[in-house]
Amino acid sequence: MNGSDRGLSRRAFVRSAVAIGGASALSACLQREEPEDVPQAALAPDELPDRQHAWNEFLATDDHGNVVPPEHHLLLGLEYVGDGPAEVERERERLEAALRTLERAYKRGNEGLAFTIGYGPNYFDRFDTDLPDGVDLPEPEALAPIEDPQLDEYDALVHLASDYGHVTLSAEEALKGDLDELNGLEVEGSLTGVFDVAERRTGFIGRGLPADNQAGVSGIPDGEPVPEDAPLFMGFKSGFRKTQASEDRVTIGEGPFAGGTTIHLSKIQLHLHQWYEQDSRDQRVAKMFSPTHAEDGLVEGAGHNLGDSSRVAEVGGSAADDARNEGTVGHAQKAARAREDGAPIILRRDFDSTDDDRAALHFLSLQRSIEDFVTTRRAMTGSDLTEGSVNSRTNNGILQYISVRNRANYLVPPRDRRALPAPNPA
Repeated sequence: MNGSDRGLSRRAFVRSAVAIGGASALSACLQREEPEDVPQAALAPDELPDRQHAWNEFLATDDHGNVVPPEHHLLLGLEYVGDGPAEVERERERLEAALRTLERAYKRGNEGLAFTIGYGPNYFDRFDTDLPDGVDLPEPEALAPIEDPQLDEYDALVHLASDYGHVTLSAEEALKGDLDELNGLEVEGSLTGVFDVAERRTGFIGRGLPADNQAGVSGIPDGEPVPEDAPLFMGFKSGFRKTQASEDRVTIGEGPFAGGTTIHLSKIQLHLHQWYEQDSRDQRVAKMFSPTHAEDGLVEGAGHNLGDSSRVAEVGGSAADDARNEGTVGHAQKAARAREDGAPIILRRDFDSTDDDRAALHFLSLQRSIEDFVTTRRAMTGSDLTEGSVNSRTNNGILQYISVRNRANYLVPPRDRRALPAPNPA
């Protein structure tokens, strides 16, 4: 990372460093970000919420009350390499010490660090007992006839997020046992002897970041078409407050994992040549939101003018009618059909990626039950809307522009059970 990096913007350089990883990337990232003192934790670990996924109260918000996610994200797919039952208590202590080091070293939130650790079906399969009734953690599967994803089999997943690339990289190096000190604190514990990092995936989200990172990326046409105000590669804002489930809604309410949640993680490859080169802006608006949004000119730029809602529920009209009569139905319009009592049932924390120099989206959602995600995904697919109508896959939201490459499911326990949980702790 020298010589050729001089023409990169700071944000593009930091994204590149996070994607590469390792000690040299961390050193380069520190030099480019020139960080001021990143705050250590304001709360002791025991004072933090029981929910690992309770991020929102610690994250920034915009003028409309929408949560502003951290800019840089790192996903670590982990394989268990420990000794099993004979050493499980020692391994739990080592892992918990590592996680508490992260909590003490950085303030929770954008300017520090937010993180979770979850466990996949493969991890729990090694036990003789089953997960308790009411905990929904099926094996991942293809969810539409048009997809053939790789089904991830990692034992665990760590999600690290911060506005500072060097914070995510430092946290990763500390977890791997490659740092003695983290933000001025002695590192205690690590993944060593418990988990190996089998795969790392990286990404980013935020106004201007996709535009900064679009040049030369497969899946995006030449000419750098992604708008400067867009937080995601497809050019539009998402994560409106009223289109997101609350953290309460996605929290498991009863049993030994009460206070936990589930994660569904998809890696989605983006194909945006037609999106930007052939589709007009009105077509993009109609396919992302609804035909009414396009006809009435409701979306300015990336859609920041919409405030705290996509407005699909108020003005989007009937998805079935638009599919039948207009030949187009919007992605947000379809997804809104999965609401319960008027409220969404999944909480999205997804972000873009240029791993392997390919435009992608890591779709990470939280929900009380994986079935809630399946319900939402089926609504997004909208197969029921295209049967017997003038519609086609081309105008069925954004399906034509995405390919699901990976799927995975994880259980995120409450904080007091996050280190190597037994399937039925009670």
